[in-house]
Amino acid sequence: MIDYLDLKRITAMHADEIHEAVSRVIDSGWYLKGEATRQFEQHYASYIGTRHCIGVANGLDALTLILRAYMELGVLHEGDEVIVPANTYIATILSITENRLVPVLVEPSIETLEIDDSLIEQAITPRTRAIMLVHLYGRCAYTERIAALCRQHHLLLLEDNAQAHGCRFNHAEHLGKSLTGSLGDAAAHSFYPGKNLGALGDAGAVTTDDDELAAVIRSIANYGSSRKYVFDYVGRNSRIDEVQAAVLDVKLKYLDADNARRQEIANVYLSQVRNSRLLLPTPSESVYHIFPVLSVQRDQLQAYLHENGVGTVIHYPIPPHKQACYSAWNSRSLPVTERIHAQELSIPCHQAMTDDEVEQVVSLLNNF
Repeated sequence: MIDYLDLKRITAMHADEIHEAVSRVIDSGWYLKGEATRQFEQHYASYIGTRHCIGVANGLDALTLILRAYMELGVLHEGDEVIVPANTYIATILSITENRLVPVLVEPSIETLEIDDSLIEQAITPRTRAIMLVHLYGRCAYTERIAALCRQHHLLLLEDNAQAHGCRFNHAEHLGKSLTGSLGDAAAHSFYPGKNLGALGDAGAVTTDDDELAAVIRSIANYGSSRKYVFDYVGRNSRIDEVQAAVLDVKLKYLDADNARRQEIANVYLSQVRNSRLLLPTPSESVYHIFPVLSVQRDQLQAYLHENGVGTVIHYPIPPHKQACYSAWNSRSLPVTERIHAQELSIPCHQAMTDDEVEQVVSLLNNF
């Protein structure tokens, strides 16, 4: 059986270092807000190319805290609009509505599966205050056109970088930045175990160059406190723990090599899969957190691969605007988003796969 994602094999690649790092934390007797967290925050900020990294409990908290901090700073206000891709994972939109902001759903491009930058300007209104990019599937969603719109309309550019750790935008000239997570005003990162940079539990982070924003996020995430027992904000408890920080610090050293292996596998799929029933992603700047295949026979394809020993996942079967939690949107028609959600199937593409396994997947896809 070729598992869709074999976390046991991925962890085993660096097991000795991970065990050693976890043991150091256990033996230290210090399990929150300690040296492991400080070290990982410093290393990840340096890697991404930002002045600040604030470790938090998970990716959703990272997104939510960015917006909440901007509200505390008076940059955002209740009822302001945030442009967001319609085909994103629900967490992106949850962070917006939790802060009583208004998501404005914009269709993706069927070629890139990322937000269609040609549709953004017509979605901007006098209430628009931010564009929240989602680097979905590990592909860079940033474009110079989006950056220009943000400058023209004085909008925040926020990044949901939950799926694209280490992804580069190789044509970025502004501020000398190149990695997703450094291209906008602030970015949220998820280290859920299945991510390219995954913890052994829940964890997340915010990266930014904004000193004031970073300080407010750090305070809100610590019960609203910057000094012990002094509370400036109605805060929450959202912290990365020492064990997860230590594990992530080990795995960060191998992230570029792991991503390179994913890209190598993706390039094999892109060059060797030839089946008119399947639509593969266009070659791109991507770290292939997910390798999405579109097919009108998606369910038959999934069953066929399962019968032949290949695990798959659907990302995601129901689009946000059709979910019960957003029932007021259920009557909306977003045909490109709906097509993607009805046809998408994710095939195995991770750094622990062998060449033989990749060849098996290629052969099955060609024979479908």
